[in-house]
Amino acid sequence: MIAFLDFEKPIAELEGQIRELKAMSPGSGVSVEEEIRRLEVKLQKLLKATYAKLTPWQKTQVARHPDRPHFPDYVQGLIQDFMPLSGDRAFADDPAISGGIGRFRGRSVMVIGHEKGEDTQSRIRHNFGMARPEGYRKAIRLMEMAARFELPIVTFVDTPGAYPGVGAEERGQAEAIARSTETCLSVGTPLVSVIVGEGGSGGAVALASGNRVLMFEHAIYSVISPEGCASILWRTADKAKEAAEALKITAQDLLKLKVIDEIVSEPVGGAQRNKAAAVKSLGDAIERALNDLVDLSPDKLRQLRREKFIAMGAVALS
Repeated sequence: MIAFLDFEKPIAELEGQIRELKAMSPGSGVSVEEEIRRLEVKLQKLLKATYAKLTPWQKTQVARHPDRPHFPDYVQGLIQDFMPLSGDRAFADDPAISGGIGRFRGRSVMVIGHEKGEDTQSRIRHNFGMARPEGYRKAIRLMEMAARFELPIVTFVDTPGAYPGVGAEERGQAEAIARSTETCLSVGTPLVSVIVGEGGSGGAVALASGNRVLMFEHAIYSVISPEGCASILWRTADKAKEAAEALKITAQDLLKLKVIDEIVSEPVGGAQRNKAAAVKSLGDAIERALNDLVDLSPDKLRQLRREKFIAMGAVALS
């Protein structure tokens, strides 16, 4: 059963009623099919109405939902003949970032993405998607390999940020993130990046500096988490809702600001309610983006990428 968020209490109550009716014994003499259909129609309307007017803080909760699709779901749903590649060839393999070669709808690609984990044990193993320097150096190695073999690159971003631990800093966390971002910008092959959940800080930018940046409808993308921003500005994480409003972290805000290129629709109620439909919708968007890029020369790809990110900082002076 899917986990419900705080604002989904009316939805949870309706789904509970439907489950109770479905659990009734067929021999009880009570016909419940019509009532179930009525409640299911009401549930769909409630889901649609609720998710059509989510606040930035509510979208943050949805983006962090533990049941949303993870990197293995995208690989399983979109990539054939996937061959995982591990290690940074310098220190270790970081399970917070995964990657490898496969075929996406008939086209050979390199796929790289954050992985948060799906339960307590796997979340600890994947460090909740917070990569250390060796994770970003692995990503660099895979992107450079993709360029060598002229493979398009698709990245899936879902991280609260890079790991801030002492060991990570000692091994050059800032340098690794900067080099990964630099590689995204300089690689001579098409690069499509997708914000599928939480795109946090430089840990996200290090995999998201692509020719096309796509973003799920209820994902978030920000320089800092709402809680982190609130702790700095108001000295308390209790102001996270206000910070989420001010940061403009939603896909809708970021499209207006031209930080992203396209919003990918999610099933009613979020990607966590229908993973297969969400993955297919994302696959269609990735295919469209790649089709626009695959025939461009390496120099043209670099030029367009450079122009795209320089334009984000442009300010019109009157």
